[in-house]
Amino acid sequence: MSEVLANELPSDDAAVYVISVAAEISGLHPQTLRHYDRLGLVSPNRTEGRDRRYSLRDIALLRAVQKLVGEGINHAGVKRIIELESAMANLAIEVAQLRIEVDALVDANPPKGLMRRNRTEVIVYKEDN
Repeated sequence: MSEVLANELPSDDAAVYVISVAAEISGLHPQTLRHYDRLGLVSPNRTEGRDRRYSLRDIALLRAVQKLVGEGINHAGVKRIIELESAMANLAIEVAQLRIEVDALVDANPPKGLMRRNRTEVIVYKEDN
């Protein structure tokens, strides 16, 4: 039965939560969500009627923004941190893909006299508790 329920849950990127539900889940006031949207910190999807629809990923981002603001970082700093973390995650994924390609090339064409490098763990995102 748990498999059936798991298949019915929306994906992390599915924009299904109206602003009141997203506010409740994130622990923020709906006006704060509107403010973050105007600043470009969190950009929820829009319906044809221009209503905001948040995904679980948006809600996690709202929590991260609130945490950074609570630590005293201004909104411009928060926006820059989010941009840099996103860029870093994208680069980590690209590096992991390139490592797979290089390993396949090395396996197919073993170099003479070269040692194979040690594998290192790639952390795409690590949340501090």
